[in-house]
Amino acid sequence: MAGILLQDRNVSDEERTAHARSLSAANRMASVRRAAETRARVGEQKLRKALAIEGTIVSDHIVDAGAHWSSRMPVDRHLRIVDLEGQQAVDFLCYELSDLSVRYNAANTLKLNRSVYLGSGSKLYSDRAESLMTIVADTVGYHDTIGGCCSAEINYLRYGIKKTPNCRDNFTAALREHGLGPGDIPSNVNFFMYVPVRADGSTEIEEGRSEPGDYIDLCANKDVLVVISNCPQQYNPCNGWNPTPIRVIEWQPDR
Repeated sequence: MAGILLQDRNVSDEERTAHARSLSAANRMASVRRAAETRARVGEQKLRKALAIEGTIVSDHIVDAGAHWSSRMPVDRHLRIVDLEGQQAVDFLCYELSDLSVRYNAANTLKLNRSVYLGSGSKLYSDRAESLMTIVADTVGYHDTIGGCCSAEINYLRYGIKKTPNCRDNFTAALREHGLGPGDIPSNVNFFMYVPVRADGSTEIEEGRSEPGDYIDLCANKDVLVVISNCPQQYNPCNGWNPTPIRVIEWQPDR
């Protein structure tokens, strides 16, 4: 992926833009083909399992590629996020509803889970080291905690393209509806995004491991505000070069 940056000082923005768009288009064609093959092989079976909710469905929404979504969830409410087409990064934040200044904290989450990856059993901790949500089911694993969200500014630095759709703007728009602003965006979780850390400490975004119909299920440990950006990124492999819709289902387990 380093080649997409073209960081040489003699390279123009126009050259970087052309390179990024050409590489993205070539990879997108291959990715779409692989996704179709995977969907034909396992998609129906996986989606059937993902939609087998053992409880009462409270809300059920399709979140389009590049769109945002938010919800105020009471304690013990579950949220299922379904990757409908596979390899779709879902940028995720949560806040304590009674005090929105208390929000997801990446460093505490890494330290207390003792891993840079999240999966079944992992907890999302706040800056007060309190558990906001727990991952209670997961068909993928390796969800990213370190890559953060894309922004117009970082996309320009990496790819030479200005004013791209991005997750930071999505978070800003979603949080505005709840009286919060850009300064209230901490480093976020990226569900279904794969960012391996190599033995030498280097890291890079790679194509995700999720397939059509894979899902993650979270339980609210407190009353929380949940905010999602369904990532619009086209110029690196976090979405398989091809942003696609997701499905978000709020549900209450049968007791």
